[in-house]
Formats: sequence, C-alpha cells, structure tokens
Amino acid sequence: MGRIFTVELEGRSYRCRFCRTHLALPDDLVSRSFHCRRGKAYLFNRSVNISMGPLEERMMLSGMHTVADIFCCCCGQNVGWKYESAHEKAQKYKEGKFVLERGRIVDEIDLSTEVYIDTRGSTSDTEDS
Repeated sequence: MGRIFTVELEGRSYRCRFCRTHLALPDDLVSRSFHCRRGKAYLFNRSVNISMGPLEERMMLSGMHTVADIFCCCCGQNVGWKYESAHEKAQKYKEGKFVLERGRIVDEIDLSTEVYIDTRGSTSDTEDS
C-alpha cells in the first residue's frame, strides 16, 4: 500500500473520532435529523478523506436506496454511507450526498473540550535536593 495523502480542511471541521482525520465542513452540512442503526447521523453535501465500499441496495427508513459504505482513508473505520441513488422521487435530493454517523465523528468544538491528563511519573526540583 502506498502513502496516504489527506486533505486538510480550513476552519472548523468534522473529523474521524478514531484518528482525527478531517472529513467534512459545517458549511456542507445539510441536515442533522438523520438516523442510523447506531444513533444519530448528519447529511453532508461533500466529504473528504474517505474511501467507498461496494454499491448495494439497502432498505432504509425512507425506502430503498443504492448506497455505499464510506470509510476513513487513514484508519479504515466505517464512518457512514453515500447515497448513490434513490428509488422514490421524494428521496432524490439525497443522491450524491454523504451521511456521517454522529457516534463516529467529532466536531472540532468537541475536541477543544477534551482534557489531556499526563499520567507519566515526574519528580519536582525539591525532591532532587
């Protein structure tokens, strides 16, 4: 396998929860009201740093769709799916869009609230004397 080149997004972004790779921009967010087997999901116009699995017919809550699972290009985790085609006219707006599962992505705002605790042992100057 060759070297992986990733796209670095400018400004606030949604990232892979597992490796922090940039996946999408808030400006590309279409809807926060999607759901998947594992909980909430977001619909985006565009996504970067992903690879796609094979196309398959899948029955969703909104009807039959042709979709492909999408994976983070760095760590390989499944982060959602892409709608290739919708069989019902009312669902055609989803075609070509990406769904990122909320439990598998983090917002940069989420990252700023994470706390790092240094668990390495250390000595102070007073202990050395």
